[in-house]
Amino acid sequence: MLTVALFQGLVFRQPLENVSQVLIGLGLVIVGLSLFVVGLQLGLFPLGEAMAHDFARKGSLPWLIAFAFALGFGTTFAEPALIAIAGKVAAIKALGAAAEQQDALRESYALALRMTVAAAVGTALVVGVLRIVLGWPIHYWIMSGYAVVFVLTPFAPREIVAVAYDSGGVTTSTITVPLATALGVGLASSIKGRSPLLDGFGLIAFASLTPILFVLVWGILWA
Repeated sequence: MLTVALFQGLVFRQPLENVSQVLIGLGLVIVGLSLFVVGLQLGLFPLGEAMAHDFARKGSLPWLIAFAFALGFGTTFAEPALIAIAGKVAAIKALGAAAEQQDALRESYALALRMTVAAAVGTALVVGVLRIVLGWPIHYWIMSGYAVVFVLTPFAPREIVAVAYDSGGVTTSTITVPLATALGVGLASSIKGRSPLLDGFGLIAFASLTPILFVLVWGILWA
């Protein structure tokens, strides 16, 4: 708010329209984010770590993999940032269609993009969980993944490349990050010989990489 006020007063030198509405909105955002952070500490972090501990004690790798994929897919599909960018991309994509087809095309395109990114993050958490369980070094996976991204980029449609790269960022937002982090730290804490600091983190790196790969492939094959 201070930044906006400084630019309005010193650069634009114009009064801000709807000041009362803006202030109310900013207040609601501050209250909402504060409650969200408290909710993370009280609910989501303990929940994710507790479930990771339970799966580690149970010793069932298939169920752990299924849970990791479901967690990544579900949280990403409901991610507000992804919903926003998918809707915007779909709206632009539908502009060239006939008026009676625009709504259907917009909905189907947005859904396909959200499903693709959600499947990518689900796969990312599966790979991240296997890395923790089996002790795979993270840097080889990350370097190999981005090498594939660089190879695929020239073959993807030009209009999908920027969307693919942005998809890696919008997935690591308010919902996915806390639960994925809690899962990784809880799992690493439950497995003998694993360090929560060295092995528990890194899932978000996979969650940022795989959407780029999946959306590029989606663009090459279908978009």
